Amino acid sequence: MITSKLTGGVWSATPTPLTAERRLDSAAVHRLVEHHVTMGVTGLMLAGTCGEGPWLTEADREGLIRTAVAANRGRLRLAVQVTDNSAARTLANAEQAAAWGAEFAVVAQPYFFLNGTPDRLLGYYREIARRSPLPVGFYDRGKASAYGLTEAQLGELLTEPNIVMVKDSSQQATRRDAFLAARRRRPELILLDGDEFDCVSYLQAGYDGMLLGGGIFNAAIALGIIRAVRAGEAAEAARLQARMNDLMLRVYGGPKIECWMTGLKELLVQMGIFSTNANLLDYPLTDHCRRQITEAVSGADGLGYRADLFAPAGGARHPQGPEEDTALPFAPEAPRGRTEPAA
Repeated sequence: MITSKLTGGVWSATPTPLTAERRLDSAAVHRLVEHHVTMGVTGLMLAGTCGEGPWLTEADREGLIRTAVAANRGRLRLAVQVTDNSAARTLANAEQAAAWGAEFAVVAQPYFFLNGTPDRLLGYYREIARRSPLPVGFYDRGKASAYGLTEAQLGELLTEPNIVMVKDSSQQATRRDAFLAARRRRPELILLDGDEFDCVSYLQAGYDGMLLGGGIFNAAIALGIIRAVRAGEAAEAARLQARMNDLMLRVYGGPKIECWMTGLKELLVQMGIFSTNANLLDYPLTDHCRRQITEAVSGADGLGYRADLFAPAGGARHPQGPEEDTALPFAPEAPRGRTEPAA
């Protein structure tokens, strides 16, 4: 349960390291935790979409959580996605996560939900919120899910005192407004943006931070965005967002996100954190994507991304000035309709 005040900042929906046989790489989990601590993130969400939680074996899910808890030694907040197709199964997952040492249970829309009316879905979430042994994070995927609550029902659900944070990956302004209205009624509720291509607008609207699928490599830039927004430096925040978008698209394989999970894990291999880029989703790794990753990690791109990737908390340096080549090949807008799953 919560032992200290919950805060925003940058949370990482971390990927899960696998061996070449596509089983949990426990040694790499220790390196993953240490890297996040160095980068200054607030917390981890384990076994989310980016963590391949829905596809991991039960043994690997348990090993991931237990190993992360042991490696963490209380330094980061630890949440686990426990979503399943019924409240009973989701609650059983939450009970397991609690027994293995997790601090929060994160619940998204069910994967397969017959008679999936908004009213039935509201009942599903309420039962989980009221019976969960852990504080609950509500993960809203918006139109990316076949099932969803109305904005009015979001307000009803978020009166539940055991729901302590929201990950908003909906990319919908009306839902953002609903979450902000709920937080006005419950100031202790933590709101985290899940759309890493558009962090600035959520922070400017009043969100407390971000929960990012790319947090394991873009946390330094993301923390810079938070600092810029809080200092009222809108132009600097926009510049850092464009920089983060460019880095992500290099790693993920361009605007179509064609290399998503494999590109992400290849980056972590080249950074010395993961041992393989093996994943359960079989994304390709193009030669172009691999080359851009190598150039970013080595510094050969001339854009300073190496410093962003390895910067300790508070130490990121983002090139700016006439003596340095800072022009990105493109400064992408948030690619709406992109094809990667929500993290």
